[in-house]
Amino acid sequence: MSQTPPFAGPAPVADHRFPCDNCGADFRFDPDTNGLTCDHCGNKGLIEGTETTAIAIAELDYRTAMAAELPETEIEETRVSKCPNCAAEVEFDADIHATECPFCATPVVTDTGAHRHIKPKGVLPFALAERDARKSMTDWLGSLWFAPNGLKDYARKGRAMQGIYVPYWTFDADTRSAYAGERGTVYYETKTVVRDGKRQQVRVPKVRWRRTSGKVARFFDDVLVLASTSLPKRYTDALEPWDLSQMEPYTPEFLAGFRAEGYSVELDDGFVEARAYMDRIITRDIKFDIGGDRQRIHTVDTKLGRVTFKHVLLPVWLAAYKYRGQTYRFVVNGRTGRVQGERPYSAVKIAIAVVVGLIVAAGIGFVVASQQ
Repeated sequence: MSQTPPFAGPAPVADHRFPCDNCGADFRFDPDTNGLTCDHCGNKGLIEGTETTAIAIAELDYRTAMAAELPETEIEETRVSKCPNCAAEVEFDADIHATECPFCATPVVTDTGAHRHIKPKGVLPFALAERDARKSMTDWLGSLWFAPNGLKDYARKGRAMQGIYVPYWTFDADTRSAYAGERGTVYYETKTVVRDGKRQQVRVPKVRWRRTSGKVARFFDDVLVLASTSLPKRYTDALEPWDLSQMEPYTPEFLAGFRAEGYSVELDDGFVEARAYMDRIITRDIKFDIGGDRQRIHTVDTKLGRVTFKHVLLPVWLAAYKYRGQTYRFVVNGRTGRVQGERPYSAVKIAIAVVVGLIVAAGIGFVVASQQ
């Protein structure tokens, strides 16, 4: 994997702890109020700017970033630890020295290394409290056939889920594509065939091709690319859609009481994935522009206008449980409650179902045999 170009100069270490102005304990971001709450004294705090009208989130120029020419104000340094099992890079407060990886439940001793990266520009705050996320997870487990009852009970009564802000890239691009191809028109010819010794006339479809060319244009806005490798992509894809229109300009207060994962998919690798998505949409546009009954595309020449990007954080509630020697991971969309995770199976339930199925099949066979 390629590396993000280096950025020279010092950068501050992010601090996501905010002391209560009443008792001095730490505030946490409260999804119920969309503000800060002190669990020690109940004091409430507002996050500046959240009560105003929507603020446009600034985009950064992709080519400037790849030339390592971003302003130092767009770079930050955070203290992260890399899990030895799943390679997740999770940010920790300065006073935490040992913990458990929220992605796979592996014990982790934090290191003293610093991670310099592009600052987040936007954050989609948590809208679900932990109790609501847990209910979504246990309801989902309860809907699964053959899931072990012990795991359901463990998840329902076990330790709290962890709120994680997962990193993503978004890309904007203005595209203009010139293409050459062929438009196919279906027509029918009547043909005589012999079937079962009889001559019959049938209509056979044919395609008449005609060369064509043209241009299509599309502006891509906020093409979303996961910037993490800690969770299977099929899990995070299943949490979509994300309502990015509700995104707030990044401020660290939203992270109070939560963890944030550092991105492990570099900017240029993220754009490769975004470009593949754009190409698929452009192909669809070209086929629509060609028209006809069939389409063939021979060449496509796409010109990109200004490409911009953002590093954004999206909210995920995560649980990792070790049950009978196996780790089960579940993720919940911190906005909608949508759930995804490992599909657990109970060998006992499956065996009982097989036995019951055999008994039912034998009973049906006996009834059929007795009626003959």
